[in-house]
Amino acid sequence: MLGSVEDADEVLQETLLAAWQGLPGFEGRASVRTWLYRIATNRCLNAIRDGKRRPRTTPTPPFDPPPPSEHHPATWIQPYVTAESPAHSQERREHIELAFITALQMLPPRQTAVLLLIDVLGFSLAETAELLDSGTTPVKGLLQRARATVEARSGSPERPSRSDQRVIADRFARSFANDDIEGVLSLLTDRAWLAMPPAPHLYRGHEKIGAFLEASIGWRRDSRTLSLTPLWTNAAPGFAVHMSGPGGWQPAGIIALELVADGVAGITRFLGVQADGS
Repeated sequence: MLGSVEDADEVLQETLLAAWQGLPGFEGRASVRTWLYRIATNRCLNAIRDGKRRPRTTPTPPFDPPPPSEHHPATWIQPYVTAESPAHSQERREHIELAFITALQMLPPRQTAVLLLIDVLGFSLAETAELLDSGTTPVKGLLQRARATVEARSGSPERPSRSDQRVIADRFARSFANDDIEGVLSLLTDRAWLAMPPAPHLYRGHEKIGAFLEASIGWRRDSRTLSLTPLWTNAAPGFAVHMSGPGGWQPAGIIALELVADGVAGITRFLGVQADGS
Protein backbone atom coordinates (compact mmCIF):
# COMPACT_ATOMS: atom_id res chain seq x y z
CA MET A 1 0.00 0.00 0.00
CA LEU A 2 2.80 2.43 0.82
CA GLY A 3 5.18 1.56 -2.02
CA SER A 4 8.17 2.17 0.23
CA VAL A 5 10.21 -0.39 2.11
CA GLU A 6 11.09 2.18 4.78
CA ASP A 7 7.50 3.34 5.33
CA ALA A 8 6.16 -0.22 5.26
CA ASP A 9 8.70 -1.39 7.84
CA GLU A 10 7.75 1.48 10.14
CA VAL A 11 4.04 0.70 9.85
CA LEU A 12 4.76 -3.00 10.36
CA GLN A 13 6.34 -2.18 13.72
CA GLU A 14 3.31 -0.08 14.65
CA THR A 15 1.01 -2.94 13.62
CA LEU A 16 2.83 -5.52 15.72
CA LEU A 17 2.89 -3.21 18.73
CA ALA A 18 -0.83 -2.48 18.39
CA ALA A 19 -1.57 -6.21 18.02
CA TRP A 20 0.47 -7.05 21.12
CA GLN A 21 -1.25 -4.36 23.16
CA GLY A 22 -4.67 -5.44 21.88
CA LEU A 23 -4.16 -9.18 22.30
CA PRO A 24 -5.95 -9.41 25.70
CA GLY A 25 -9.08 -8.04 24.01
CA PHE A 26 -8.96 -10.40 21.02
CA GLU A 27 -12.20 -12.42 21.23
CA GLY A 28 -11.57 -14.85 18.38
CA ARG A 29 -14.65 -13.85 16.37
CA ALA A 30 -12.37 -13.64 13.32
CA SER A 31 -9.14 -15.47 12.50
CA VAL A 32 -5.86 -14.04 13.80
CA ARG A 33 -4.90 -13.40 10.15
CA THR A 34 -8.01 -11.30 9.53
CA TRP A 35 -7.52 -9.45 12.83
CA LEU A 36 -3.90 -8.60 11.98
CA TYR A 37 -4.77 -7.45 8.46
CA ARG A 38 -7.48 -5.19 9.87
CA ILE A 39 -4.86 -3.51 12.07
CA ALA A 40 -2.28 -3.32 9.28
CA THR A 41 -4.75 -1.94 6.73
CA ASN A 42 -5.98 0.76 9.10
CA ARG A 43 -2.42 1.72 10.02
CA CYS A 44 -1.53 2.07 6.32
CA LEU A 45 -4.63 4.18 5.64
CA ASN A 46 -3.76 6.39 8.61
CA ALA A 47 -0.17 6.77 7.40
CA ILE A 48 -1.33 7.87 3.94
CA ARG A 49 -3.95 10.22 5.36
CA ASP A 50 -1.47 11.77 7.80
CA GLY A 51 1.09 12.34 5.06
CA LYS A 52 3.72 10.18 6.70
CA ARG A 53 5.10 9.11 3.35
CA ARG A 54 8.55 10.67 3.53
CA PRO A 55 9.63 12.76 0.56
CA ARG A 56 12.92 11.56 -0.83
CA THR A 57 15.75 14.01 -1.33
CA THR A 58 16.28 14.46 -5.06
CA PRO A 59 19.89 13.49 -5.82
CA THR A 60 22.15 15.82 -7.76
CA PRO A 61 23.97 13.87 -10.49
CA PRO A 62 27.72 14.42 -10.91
CA PHE A 63 27.13 15.21 -14.60
CA ASP A 64 24.78 17.45 -16.56
CA PRO A 65 21.82 15.24 -17.54
CA PRO A 66 19.79 16.00 -20.67
CA PRO A 67 16.24 17.35 -20.25
CA PRO A 68 13.81 14.55 -19.33
CA SER A 69 10.71 13.66 -21.32
CA GLU A 70 8.56 14.23 -18.22
CA HIS A 71 8.60 13.93 -14.45
CA HIS A 72 7.70 10.69 -12.69
CA PRO A 73 4.85 11.14 -10.18
CA ALA A 74 5.87 8.38 -7.73
CA THR A 75 9.47 9.03 -6.71
CA TRP A 76 9.09 7.25 -3.34
CA ILE A 77 8.54 3.81 -4.90
CA GLN A 78 11.09 1.22 -3.81
CA PRO A 79 11.64 -2.38 -4.99
CA TYR A 80 11.16 -5.58 -3.05
CA VAL A 81 14.47 -7.36 -3.61
CA THR A 82 15.05 -11.14 -3.57
CA ALA A 83 18.02 -13.25 -4.57
CA GLU A 84 15.96 -15.94 -6.33
CA SER A 85 13.30 -16.07 -8.99
CA PRO A 86 9.79 -15.89 -7.53
CA ALA A 87 9.19 -19.28 -9.11
CA HIS A 88 11.27 -20.69 -6.23
CA SER A 89 9.43 -18.82 -3.51
CA GLN A 90 6.17 -19.48 -1.71
CA GLU A 91 5.74 -15.86 -0.60
CA ARG A 92 2.88 -14.19 -2.44
CA ARG A 93 4.42 -10.73 -2.06
CA GLU A 94 7.28 -11.69 -4.37
CA HIS A 95 4.79 -12.14 -7.22
CA ILE A 96 3.68 -8.49 -7.13
CA GLU A 97 5.26 -6.65 -10.03
CA LEU A 98 6.79 -3.22 -9.72
CA ALA A 99 4.47 -1.82 -12.38
CA PHE A 100 1.52 -2.96 -10.29
CA ILE A 101 2.93 -1.38 -7.11
CA THR A 102 3.55 1.88 -8.98
CA ALA A 103 0.01 1.89 -10.38
CA LEU A 104 -1.38 1.35 -6.88
CA GLN A 105 0.12 4.64 -5.73
CA MET A 106 -2.10 6.47 -8.22
CA LEU A 107 -5.27 5.11 -6.58
CA PRO A 108 -7.25 6.60 -3.69
CA PRO A 109 -6.15 4.79 -0.50
CA ARG A 110 -9.34 2.76 0.07
CA GLN A 111 -9.28 1.52 -3.53
CA THR A 112 -5.69 0.41 -2.96
CA ALA A 113 -6.68 -1.42 0.22
CA VAL A 114 -9.61 -3.21 -1.44
CA LEU A 115 -7.57 -4.28 -4.48
CA LEU A 116 -4.76 -5.69 -2.34
CA LEU A 117 -7.03 -7.42 0.14
CA ILE A 118 -9.08 -9.17 -2.56
CA ASP A 119 -6.81 -9.63 -5.59
CA VAL A 120 -3.50 -10.20 -3.79
CA LEU A 121 -4.33 -11.54 -0.33
CA GLY A 122 -7.42 -13.51 -1.33
CA PHE A 123 -9.99 -12.10 1.10
CA SER A 124 -13.60 -12.37 -0.03
CA LEU A 125 -15.82 -9.38 -0.75
CA ALA A 126 -17.65 -9.91 2.55
CA GLU A 127 -14.43 -10.30 4.55
CA THR A 128 -12.99 -7.15 2.99
CA ALA A 129 -16.13 -5.18 3.77
CA GLU A 130 -15.87 -6.29 7.39
CA LEU A 131 -12.18 -5.40 7.54
CA LEU A 132 -12.94 -1.87 6.30
CA ASP A 133 -16.15 -1.47 8.35
CA SER A 134 -18.12 -1.08 5.13
CA GLY A 135 -20.79 -2.85 3.11
CA THR A 136 -20.24 -5.26 0.23
CA THR A 137 -21.81 -2.94 -2.36
CA PRO A 138 -19.42 0.01 -1.72
CA VAL A 139 -16.46 -2.39 -1.59
CA LYS A 140 -17.48 -3.96 -4.91
CA GLY A 141 -17.59 -0.49 -6.46
CA LEU A 142 -14.15 0.36 -5.08
CA LEU A 143 -12.77 -2.90 -6.47
CA GLN A 144 -14.19 -2.33 -9.96
CA ARG A 145 -12.78 1.20 -10.15
CA ALA A 146 -9.40 0.11 -8.81
CA ARG A 147 -9.09 -2.78 -11.27
CA ALA A 148 -9.98 -0.52 -14.19
CA THR A 149 -7.43 2.13 -13.21
CA VAL A 150 -4.59 -0.32 -12.60
CA GLU A 151 -5.33 -2.12 -15.86
CA ALA A 152 -5.23 1.18 -17.75
CA ARG A 153 -1.97 2.25 -16.10
CA SER A 154 0.03 -0.96 -15.94
CA GLY A 155 -1.60 -2.99 -18.72
CA SER A 156 -1.19 -6.73 -19.21
CA PRO A 157 1.54 -7.16 -21.84
CA GLU A 158 2.70 -10.59 -22.88
CA ARG A 159 5.80 -11.49 -20.88
CA PRO A 160 8.67 -13.82 -21.80
CA SER A 161 9.24 -17.07 -19.94
CA ARG A 162 11.48 -16.97 -16.87
CA SER A 163 14.40 -18.40 -18.82
CA ASP A 164 13.93 -15.92 -21.68
CA GLN A 165 13.73 -13.06 -19.19
CA ARG A 166 17.08 -14.05 -17.72
CA VAL A 167 18.64 -14.26 -21.21
CA ILE A 168 17.44 -10.74 -22.09
CA ALA A 169 18.55 -9.45 -18.68
CA ASP A 170 22.02 -10.97 -19.07
CA ARG A 171 22.42 -9.33 -22.49
CA PHE A 172 21.33 -6.03 -20.97
CA ALA A 173 23.84 -6.39 -18.11
CA ARG A 174 26.75 -7.05 -20.46
CA SER A 175 25.92 -4.06 -22.64
CA PHE A 176 25.22 -1.75 -19.70
CA ALA A 177 28.39 -2.66 -17.79
CA ASN A 178 30.51 -2.36 -20.94
CA ASP A 179 29.12 1.10 -21.78
CA ASP A 180 27.68 -0.31 -25.02
CA ILE A 181 24.86 2.16 -25.60
CA GLU A 182 23.89 0.67 -28.95
CA GLY A 183 23.71 -2.74 -27.35
CA VAL A 184 21.35 -1.43 -24.64
CA LEU A 185 19.17 0.42 -27.14
CA SER A 186 18.89 -2.66 -29.36
CA LEU A 187 17.11 -4.45 -26.50
CA LEU A 188 14.56 -1.70 -25.90
CA THR A 189 11.03 -1.61 -27.25
CA ASP A 190 9.93 1.43 -29.26
CA ARG A 191 8.14 2.95 -26.25
CA ALA A 192 10.72 2.07 -23.61
CA TRP A 193 11.39 4.40 -20.68
CA LEU A 194 14.04 4.99 -18.02
CA ALA A 195 13.28 6.29 -14.51
CA MET A 196 15.55 6.97 -11.51
CA PRO A 197 13.66 7.22 -8.20
CA PRO A 198 13.95 9.29 -6.07
CA ALA A 199 14.91 11.64 -8.92
CA PRO A 200 11.71 12.67 -10.77
CA HIS A 201 13.23 12.48 -14.26
CA LEU A 202 11.67 10.10 -16.77
CA TYR A 203 13.17 9.48 -20.22
CA ARG A 204 11.07 7.94 -23.00
CA GLY A 205 12.25 6.50 -26.31
CA HIS A 206 15.61 5.49 -27.72
CA GLU A 207 16.83 9.02 -28.38
CA LYS A 208 16.16 10.33 -24.86
CA ILE A 209 17.46 7.21 -23.12
CA GLY A 210 20.56 7.14 -25.33
CA ALA A 211 21.29 10.81 -24.56
CA PHE A 212 21.07 10.13 -20.82
CA LEU A 213 23.32 7.06 -21.03
CA GLU A 214 25.86 9.02 -23.08
CA ALA A 215 26.00 11.79 -20.46
CA SER A 216 26.36 9.25 -17.64
CA ILE A 217 29.08 7.27 -19.40
CA GLY A 218 30.95 10.44 -20.35
CA TRP A 219 31.27 11.36 -16.67
CA ARG A 220 32.77 8.06 -15.50
CA ARG A 221 34.63 6.98 -18.64
CA ASP A 222 38.29 6.01 -18.02
CA SER A 223 37.95 6.40 -14.23
CA ARG A 224 35.02 4.29 -13.01
CA THR A 225 33.55 0.98 -14.08
CA LEU A 226 30.30 -0.79 -13.26
CA SER A 227 29.56 -4.28 -12.01
CA LEU A 228 26.03 -5.76 -12.14
CA THR A 229 25.03 -8.70 -9.92
CA PRO A 230 21.77 -10.50 -10.86
CA LEU A 231 18.83 -10.48 -8.46
CA TRP A 232 15.02 -10.31 -8.64
CA THR A 233 12.93 -7.23 -7.88
CA ASN A 234 9.14 -7.55 -7.62
CA ALA A 235 9.03 -10.71 -9.75
CA ALA A 236 11.28 -9.31 -12.48
CA PRO A 237 15.00 -9.61 -13.26
CA GLY A 238 17.20 -6.89 -11.83
CA PHE A 239 20.72 -6.11 -10.73
CA ALA A 240 22.64 -4.80 -7.75
CA VAL A 241 24.93 -2.13 -9.16
CA HIS A 242 28.44 -1.44 -7.85
CA MET A 243 30.81 1.22 -9.11
CA SER A 244 34.60 1.26 -8.81
CA GLY A 245 36.27 4.35 -7.42
CA PRO A 246 39.18 5.60 -5.31
CA GLY A 247 37.86 3.69 -2.28
CA GLY A 248 37.20 0.46 -4.18
CA TRP A 249 33.83 -0.93 -5.21
CA GLN A 250 30.86 0.91 -3.73
CA PRO A 251 27.08 0.18 -3.92
CA ALA A 252 25.43 2.29 -6.64
CA GLY A 253 21.76 1.34 -6.41
CA ILE A 254 19.57 -1.25 -8.08
CA ILE A 255 18.33 -1.67 -11.64
CA ALA A 256 14.91 -3.26 -12.20
CA LEU A 257 13.80 -4.25 -15.69
CA GLU A 258 10.29 -4.44 -17.07
CA LEU A 259 10.39 -7.10 -19.78
CA VAL A 260 7.80 -7.85 -22.45
CA ALA A 261 7.76 -10.27 -25.37
CA ASP A 262 9.76 -7.99 -27.69
CA GLY A 263 12.37 -6.73 -25.24
CA VAL A 264 12.95 -4.27 -22.42
CA ALA A 265 9.96 -1.98 -21.88
CA GLY A 266 11.29 -0.13 -18.85
CA ILE A 267 14.45 0.49 -16.84
CA THR A 268 14.17 1.71 -13.27
CA ARG A 269 17.44 2.73 -11.63
CA PHE A 270 16.82 3.01 -7.89
CA LEU A 271 19.57 5.37 -6.83
CA GLY A 272 19.06 5.21 -3.07
CA VAL A 273 18.33 1.49 -2.56
CA GLN A 274 20.83 -1.33 -2.04
CA ALA A 275 20.51 -5.07 -2.61
CA ASP A 276 19.66 -5.65 1.06
CA GLY A 277 16.63 -3.34 0.69
CA SER A 278 18.20 -0.49 2.66
